[in-house]
Amino acid sequence: YTRGMPRSAHEAARDPLPDPGRDPYAPVRAWLGGQGHAPFPFQEAVWAAYARGESGLVHAPTGMGKTWAAWLAPLMLGPDGGQDTPPPLTVVWITPLRALASDTALALARAAQALKPHWTVDVRTGDTPASARARQDKRLPTALVTTPESLTLMLSRADWRERFAHLAAVVVDEWHELLGSKRGVQVELALARLRSLRPSLPV
Repeated sequence: YTRGMPRSAHEAARDPLPDPGRDPYAPVRAWLGGQGHAPFPFQEAVWAAYARGESGLVHAPTGMGKTWAAWLAPLMLGPDGGQDTPPPLTVVWITPLRALASDTALALARAAQALKPHWTVDVRTGDTPASARARQDKRLPTALVTTPESLTLMLSRADWRERFAHLAAVVVDEWHELLGSKRGVQVELALARLRSLRPSLPV
């Protein structure tokens, strides 16, 4: 995890959380432990950085758990919601690969079901059927997996400020696939617009 000057994951992982009397990630460690896993130091570093309100870049080999690093902190520090009242849109997950959107959403939903069962997760891409779009037009999910193009269209709506008013985090997956491209510019413009509404929005 890097922000500004690079730091080692072990150094960042030792940083205290804002409330040292409470560890919001204890349920995460228990959930992972039940599957025979333990968090990697870089995941702990990302979670601590998010708790401090920081943005950053996660760089790790494929299969090392970048998804859990980016997802579990917004999930655990986000609103709980209730059985009949899921939280409003809290996390936007941008993927450049439309074909992977559904798999990503399934992974996010798996953790949410275990740790924040009232959260909803959905996908919005060019392949999203009309019925799902109509449902989302009435109420967005708590976490939305989308593409640069679909997010750009959503931000062109007259009511975009109300729809994104509770946004707490944006995750840009596979950022290297977007660098130096028109789609990368779309993401940068979308982030600028979202930060005009939420200036301290972590990315």
